[in-house]
Amino acid sequence: MYQPEIETMPQDRLRRLQDERLKRLVAYVHQRVPFYRERLAEAGVDPGRFAGLGDLPRLPFTRKQDLRDHYPFGLFAVPRERVIRVHASSGTTGKPTVVGYTRKDIGVFAEVNARSLAAAGARPGMMLHNAYGYGLFTGGLGVHYGGELLGLTVVPVSGGMTERQITLIQDFRPDVITATPSYLQTLAEEFKKRGVAPEAISLKIAIPGAEPWTEAIRRDIEEGLGVKAVNIYGLSEVIGPGVSQECVEGQAGSHIWEDHFLPEVVDPETGEPLPEGEKGVLVLTTLTKEALPLLRYWTGDITYLVREPCVCGRTHARMGPVLGRTDDMLIIRGVNVYPTQVEAVLEAIPEVAPHYQLVVRREGTLDEAVLRVEVSEPVFRRIAHEVLSDEVVEADHELCRIRDRVRSKIKDTIGVTMRVELLAPGEAPRSAGGKLRRVVDERNLTA
Repeated sequence: MYQPEIETMPQDRLRRLQDERLKRLVAYVHQRVPFYRERLAEAGVDPGRFAGLGDLPRLPFTRKQDLRDHYPFGLFAVPRERVIRVHASSGTTGKPTVVGYTRKDIGVFAEVNARSLAAAGARPGMMLHNAYGYGLFTGGLGVHYGGELLGLTVVPVSGGMTERQITLIQDFRPDVITATPSYLQTLAEEFKKRGVAPEAISLKIAIPGAEPWTEAIRRDIEEGLGVKAVNIYGLSEVIGPGVSQECVEGQAGSHIWEDHFLPEVVDPETGEPLPEGEKGVLVLTTLTKEALPLLRYWTGDITYLVREPCVCGRTHARMGPVLGRTDDMLIIRGVNVYPTQVEAVLEAIPEVAPHYQLVVRREGTLDEAVLRVEVSEPVFRRIAHEVLSDEVVEADHELCRIRDRVRSKIKDTIGVTMRVELLAPGEAPRSAGGKLRRVVDERNLTA
């Protein structure tokens, strides 16, 4: 562990620490951020009488739109001159969300990433191949500073340029790699095309993040690169990567660093807190940030919390895998569908691979969902052999059987009828280094 005295802190002491920091935070934002001063007044919260954790549900939520409405620096709690770094989202759906860091914030950012890398199994002296994007995206620099703080040799490759990535991994022989899960799949496929066996790759640990992913994708990464794959979680508005980390010992949920980030899971419709183990929207309060402190930030990520003991000995709460996002949820013929649900269905069908694209269209007043999914390589080779042997009818029968099985499993599990198109290996979209867009919604729902 990087900070064992904190990471194994008894939960009663951790609650007391959170209580103290939450009270200070409410007073801090009330004094320094006009937006919060107004919101707290509207909620009837008097910072002088705020009772800490017991009063947490009384605090207002903060949403991404609030950051956009106060673009660029309107939610900062310190003068812009005290901000030593700025990051921002891509802004593809409107104005970007801008986040700032004081020198102390940068220290916390490095600290939580060092903790995360250590929990993933990284040790001082190892080499880290960092394929997260650098620049305004928080991923690259967040992991970079955490790696250096832990004592790793950091290779700042950034995303994309797959040929260079492969060359550097083969030449430098790093121990650890960080990248989006979809890009790790891309790298695994490229090694396979070159005839490089997983056991010949130097990597021991892969730390995917920035996209929801499933156990099927974990297996794909682990088998393709010969690694242990453990999830890192974060979001720019809260700090970036390093909000939580799956430990290599358990691989069973990501430890939220609760001395810095106070987690809740709430009902997506009512905002009411949900009990441990129930699925809802993850809400995070930043307990130690100076430049951009946030009260009850509505992440939009669907997950759940557990506090049972972990085999690694860490006492901080664990969040389950991100099952989807409220803003990624599709409503198809009245049924709520998350991309991770589709992935979970495909995971149970060995004839197909975990590479797919879901396209949703609207014909008149009816939605049509088209699931394009690759057949597995063994199936593809068998079918290709049958075609070459003039056994075309048998090949067609097998393809029809696979299509029917996928369609039936989707209907039985999710409740939506989808048209299934089978693709050859390599035909589904792949990540070029950034986040992969697996869902294309072509409906004009605002018309």
